[in-house]
Amino acid sequence: MEITIHFRYGAPPVINPLGSRFPSNATVRPSYNQTMTLSTTLQNSSFVNITTPAAGDWFIAVHLPEAAGKIEVKGFSTPCTYLFQPDMFVLRLIDVPVLEPDTPLQLTIASPARPLHVKIFIPEYTATLQFTLRSCAENSTKTCAVRLVLGSITLPRSFQKTVQCTGRANCSLVLDSPPWEKWLQIMAESLGPANTSVSVEMKASFTACKPGSTSSFLNFYNSLNQSQSTPALGGGPSASTAGTVGNTTLPTASTANGASNPETFCLQNHLVIREDLDVASVRFRVLNGPSVSVHSEFPTLLLFNLNTGMDSGGTLVVDLLLNETSLSIGNASVTACVSAASPVLTLNATPNCSTAFFQGYPLNMTASSPEATLIIPYPETDNWFLSLQLVCPWGQGECNKGKAKVTVSTYLTPCFDDCGTYGQCSLLRRHGYLYAGCNCKAGWGGWSCTDDTKAQSVGSQNLATLLLTLSNLMFLPAIAVALYRFYLVEASVYTYTMFFSTFYHACDQPGVAVMCIMDYDTLQYCDFLGSVVAIWVTILCMARVKKILKYVLFVLGTLLIAMSLQLDRRGIWNMMGPCLFALIIMIVAWVYHGVKRRHCYPPTWKRWVFYLTPGIVLALVALSVYAFMETNDNYYYTHSIWHMLVASSVAFLLPPCDKHKKAWTWPQKLTCRYQICNNDREELYAVT
Repeated sequence: MEITIHFRYGAPPVINPLGSRFPSNATVRPSYNQTMTLSTTLQNSSFVNITTPAAGDWFIAVHLPEAAGKIEVKGFSTPCTYLFQPDMFVLRLIDVPVLEPDTPLQLTIASPARPLHVKIFIPEYTATLQFTLRSCAENSTKTCAVRLVLGSITLPRSFQKTVQCTGRANCSLVLDSPPWEKWLQIMAESLGPANTSVSVEMKASFTACKPGSTSSFLNFYNSLNQSQSTPALGGGPSASTAGTVGNTTLPTASTANGASNPETFCLQNHLVIREDLDVASVRFRVLNGPSVSVHSEFPTLLLFNLNTGMDSGGTLVVDLLLNETSLSIGNASVTACVSAASPVLTLNATPNCSTAFFQGYPLNMTASSPEATLIIPYPETDNWFLSLQLVCPWGQGECNKGKAKVTVSTYLTPCFDDCGTYGQCSLLRRHGYLYAGCNCKAGWGGWSCTDDTKAQSVGSQNLATLLLTLSNLMFLPAIAVALYRFYLVEASVYTYTMFFSTFYHACDQPGVAVMCIMDYDTLQYCDFLGSVVAIWVTILCMARVKKILKYVLFVLGTLLIAMSLQLDRRGIWNMMGPCLFALIIMIVAWVYHGVKRRHCYPPTWKRWVFYLTPGIVLALVALSVYAFMETNDNYYYTHSIWHMLVASSVAFLLPPCDKHKKAWTWPQKLTCRYQICNNDREELYAVT
């Protein structure tokens, strides 16, 4: 068996082993994967070595190939169990030097086999990072060969920056939009010969982007009092702490202190309130929104906090709507970028929407196409940013006085569009981690059940429902035969089975042709119980035992069958056990009747040829179809055939009524007159 292993940093891998389609406007990052071939006798192992991995959560997903789709009866086949045991071995660096901003740091690379590791903390609102390596000397020589690697490895794609400083004493690197409020790893590796030490001096400097805001906590407090939809703040937050309202969390107040002069800042920041609704269900509300102003001089920035550790199991949806009347310049467009860790601060100069170590998701809105939607399954655990800016095709000079209004709707949902009409959203827990997924039906597939490649049409769904329900009407001949031969208990059981099998399959349909008269679990239990009890009473009726013994076995067997179904509803012995036990009783009874009569029982050849043989053949064919031929694709046809064959076999297998009894006639059974006692003398003596 060949299994596939997927690795991803920051969020669970978004895998698509069946090659189905994702919903429109969805962007998917592929995961790093590899395959392993497992044997029944060998324990295979594989190793993945990751040097300088990114700090945070790493996820591994493992799956088997697509199953054959055969429906197997539980107990008829032995399932094969595959065990996957991941082990992680970590080698950590200690005493890593810290590089302070604007402070030179003199270090030495001892040898090429031992590279030098340094880290630096990137503060919030950092626009650019300029890293310089200077005074490089190799064994007192002014020139040296050093390779610089900035950043960490993130699978499946790594955005590390590499600089070759060969033959130069000084080299530098400028990073735009480095990750905010994170440690940046720097590795310096000597490329010279062995046993040579290299002396270097490192220096880093930041360019800050001062934020401005059109909102304030005072405005937020006033809006709360006006709407009276959220409890008021208990106290005024300080200028350096975060405020919390109810179950909503506000960013730090430093982002809310707006500047009165627009020329003093390089971005416009809008406060965003996070409202936790349910598991992996979050709504982000723009303060004084939902519309935000977009200018051309500087980007408009919104922060969406998805760093709680459990948000990566859902789907992030960003909906943008451009107000066409607010677009003062007809040929202008609003460019947007959704990125993690750090925002894109120069959208007019960064068309591919990329930061220093992250590839963002670009969006664009124009007067002719004012809507833009972005769907991100399993977003990385991080702070996400939405940058918006007004861009003109002939240069930013024409847009200096222009502005636009964009309505922003952002939310985190377990499943996009709740998996649509043909899907059900499920929350899955694996090893303590909770994530969401869609369970598709009626042939639909895909991440959100939007792939209709193998979907069943409404006509096919109606046909499947009619086949599975109307095929139970084949019990009507068996019920008629049982009533005619005065087997009232058996007829009642067949009626019960026909009723619940019909409505269970009407409720069990995966498409739109569904009708449930009661709870699904109740219908399923009653259907299973009626099917097994129908077989039980039919075989006992064929045994021709005494009535009192037959009815005791009816009741006792039904109670035991009900108990076994409650323990394991799909167990094979729920049907095989009663069948075998009833067959043993029937064979013993037939042998007893044959010995007593000194003749083969049943005695007539017509009974064997025209009733027993066809009934047994129909029952065996039905059992073969049920156990060996059913698959997910042909279930509607094969299971309907099973209904018809079993019901038809019952009509053939029911024995004839006793010779001294007449067939069921209504005038004889329903009389409405007084009858004289057979023993008049006894009646007379009873009266004193």
